[in-house]
Amino acid sequence: YLGVMPAYSAADDALTTKLVTFYEHLKDSSVPSHQATVLLFEPSNGTLKAVLDGSVITAKRTAAVSAIATKLLMPASAEVLCILGAGVQAYSHYDIFTELFTFKEVRIWNRTKEKAVKFAGSVGGPVRVCSSAQEAVTGADVIVTVTMATAPILFGDWVKPGAHINAVGASRPDWRELDDELMKNCVLFVDSRDAALTESGDVILSGAEIFAELGEVLKGTKPALPEKTTVFKSLGMAVEDTVAAKFVYDAWSAGN
Repeated sequence: YLGVMPAYSAADDALTTKLVTFYEHLKDSSVPSHQATVLLFEPSNGTLKAVLDGSVITAKRTAAVSAIATKLLMPASAEVLCILGAGVQAYSHYDIFTELFTFKEVRIWNRTKEKAVKFAGSVGGPVRVCSSAQEAVTGADVIVTVTMATAPILFGDWVKPGAHINAVGASRPDWRELDDELMKNCVLFVDSRDAALTESGDVILSGAEIFAELGEVLKGTKPALPEKTTVFKSLGMAVEDTVAAKFVYDAWSAGN
């Protein structure tokens, strides 16, 4: 797949487009499945100002949005973080979640256990490698799913009542990470209703009702409901890349 994600932010005076390629590797490959480049333009005349590493920006901004959702939606006494998947997004989510929140335990599960062991050995703090997804999820307060799964790997009867889930993988209309029981018995938040109803298999195939966009919670027009079992379905929005790219460019310019 080749995706083109243009966006303009009047508030930030920023114009970008992200080009992202996605290749579903049948075997493990040294080349990432997702690669991206962000082009930053001068909004007043269209001049190309910068070419940025879109893979880094995607990893950082996706984890940042998940962190915002978690800050709003996680239970007040959250102690256990569980990450399902051990790829690029697992690392970026671990970095920002352990920076912003205090968890007593972090767990990781990956389909290929060697990658989970490598993850646990390369991050900054102690991580428990779990032999099954169910073991990792049981009793967890915050769950992050960052897998390449096309069928559910997280099931509602495993999930602790009141837990918060950031569902980041399964970005195609026929792919799933979460089962129907979880989707139908949670309070569902999304980054974009339109995107979720056309791109997210977890939302489309379960028929789950969307309660709110994350932006509505940030603006105060919808409540967060952290006492409930919550799911934030993240698909990513082009404006997130735009704001992140402008932030990086401005920081670089100031440094010069």
